[in-house]
Amino acid sequence: MSAHTFFAVPEAPAYALRHVRIPACLTTPTAQALTVATTFEHGDLHDADLMIEDGCIAAILPAGTAAPASGPDLRQSMVLPGLLDCHTHLDKGHIWPRKPNPTGDGAGAAQATGEDRTARWREHDLLARMSFGLQTAYAHGVLAIRTHLDCLQPQADISFPVFQELREAWQGRIDLQASSIAPLDIFLTDEGRRLADTVARAGGQLGCVTRFRGLPNVPLQPEFDVAIRRFFELAAERGLDADLHVDETGDARVLSLAEVARIATEVGFAGRILCGHCCSLALQDEARIARTLDACARAGIDFVSLPTVNLYLQDRDPTASRTPRWRGVTLLHEMKARGLRVAIAGDNCRDPFHAYGDHDMLDTYTQAVKILHLDHPLGHWIEAATRTPADIMGLPQRGRLAPGLPADLLVLRARNYSELLARHQSDRVVLRQGRAIDTRLPDYRLLDELMT
Repeated sequence: MSAHTFFAVPEAPAYALRHVRIPACLTTPTAQALTVATTFEHGDLHDADLMIEDGCIAAILPAGTAAPASGPDLRQSMVLPGLLDCHTHLDKGHIWPRKPNPTGDGAGAAQATGEDRTARWREHDLLARMSFGLQTAYAHGVLAIRTHLDCLQPQADISFPVFQELREAWQGRIDLQASSIAPLDIFLTDEGRRLADTVARAGGQLGCVTRFRGLPNVPLQPEFDVAIRRFFELAAERGLDADLHVDETGDARVLSLAEVARIATEVGFAGRILCGHCCSLALQDEARIARTLDACARAGIDFVSLPTVNLYLQDRDPTASRTPRWRGVTLLHEMKARGLRVAIAGDNCRDPFHAYGDHDMLDTYTQAVKILHLDHPLGHWIEAATRTPADIMGLPQRGRLAPGLPADLLVLRARNYSELLARHQSDRVVLRQGRAIDTRLPDYRLLDELMT
């Protein structure tokens, strides 16, 4: 047991984690007979003994069932399934020391990133930075990541092979998925078709930003309808899901989400659609919000909010020092109330779009609770970092606790949500197939040669 952990994981192939607490919403119906300890306004936790055998969860039993000799008594420590990050940008990660954002806003981020991409994003640079991000996420207990890859040529032909190399190297540790990101107007050209082919060969998701290159968000360009229809057509022809950056702005006049939903319904798109950001929706009037969300429900759109990055970028005035007037996030409560699937994710990490971050989805969840008011009641919001992104990513074995599933778990010192949300769980124990992994984080010095 390392100095910073709080219990020793048994080395036997079969053992118990006794007297733990697990989220009721993440267990199977067969576990509902367990005792529920309501610890923080309906964030219900089961008191349980977890039986681990041959790297899997063998059984979930009422607390006190397992024999004392079978494993450690964890005294109501919380246990979570490993977390999932369904929207991040590993290819941008950790370039801040060499390419900071001078203004802190979206325009400054786009310019700085574009300059760095053109000058530096070659195979060695991408492999080193993306590997660093994966090592960090793994140590924090992240099981699956979907990364967006910048795809304006020639970058797609560089980044997708690197991604495929990393996906193979990390198989069995982190499930890796990739989505393209490029301006919508490339789908009016043959570059869009070639990009769709590249994504299909890599088994990714077709993605874009719902705006045209170098043009303002409003009014929508006359070709918007043609471009988004062509986007869905290319995805459908190749059996690809769609993953879109939508309305990442504080301008309430930006309404492309409603258009995406309308056109997806009109063309009968059969794949999954994930829309990220959707910031401007939160600034529209209630009637327009209702119409838009009704259209999204008809189209079967899923949503992911990026709370830390939207908080960082949105409503920042690069010309003056003033306090932001809003939090920048979208309407997760209203979406969930309509039965839409909603997730949270980490997005950018130490790059011009977000100067901070550490690929830690547990930290993202705790910040999201505070930024988005995912409390009073807490309810099932832990699903937004576990079960829901797993379902969105097509990973039904992830994000929940059930007999037969891999024992890929986070064991926390916190005994309830109050303790979890109040103090960073830096001494968490991360189990992979029932075995404790090394949770030491990679040293930033490993990237020093890339920063000069």
